[in-house]
Amino acid sequence: MIDLHTHSFFSDGELVPAELAQRAWVAGYKIIAITDHADHSNIDFIIPRMVKVCSKITEKGGIKVIPGIELTHVHPDDIAALAGEARKLGAKIVVVHGQTITEPVPAGTNLAAIKAGVDILAHPGLITEEEAQLAVQKNVYLEITTRRGHAYTNGHVALLAKKFNAQLVLDNDAHSASDFVGETMALKIARGAGLTDTEISAMLDNSRRIVQRISA
Repeated sequence: MIDLHTHSFFSDGELVPAELAQRAWVAGYKIIAITDHADHSNIDFIIPRMVKVCSKITEKGGIKVIPGIELTHVHPDDIAALAGEARKLGAKIVVVHGQTITEPVPAGTNLAAIKAGVDILAHPGLITEEEAQLAVQKNVYLEITTRRGHAYTNGHVALLAKKFNAQLVLDNDAHSASDFVGETMALKIARGAGLTDTEISAMLDNSRRIVQRISA
């Protein structure tokens, strides 16, 4: 299993990166990205440290840990520039905190993230048809999430992904050890979103494809 959206205590997660990685490995994950929440205030603080610690954890074997970032509640006008800065600082995965229905994310965030060509639009809530179509053109992956609350709109995201052939990834958005639901529950949640086994297999392949691309 691969999870490209997790959080350590560098933002609002509960665990240091090393324990986060160990807990993920015990839960059956072979690769994770640590994508702590960031805006202009902390992006230059988090990413260099994450690059260093992810390399250290990975070199010990067992689990591969990828340094990333989740741009969160950033004004839509600033997303593209901040995503570019994140990549220059060393983030291998750039996620944007999408317009989940459980938080007051600024209107226009989904569209700005897709236009910016970020890697993953996390929990995109009631994403529009136009945004889903643009995600296909921009090669932006839409997230199916196991996280409580954010998962309320998984079915809507899956439906539009099917309609327009948008690419999906399956993530936990883990903030604590208990958030790593494991393969069995993750697949049940995906099926509950209306995805077939073939579609789920393709979704898991997408995560592998992202890892291969950034590792090339």
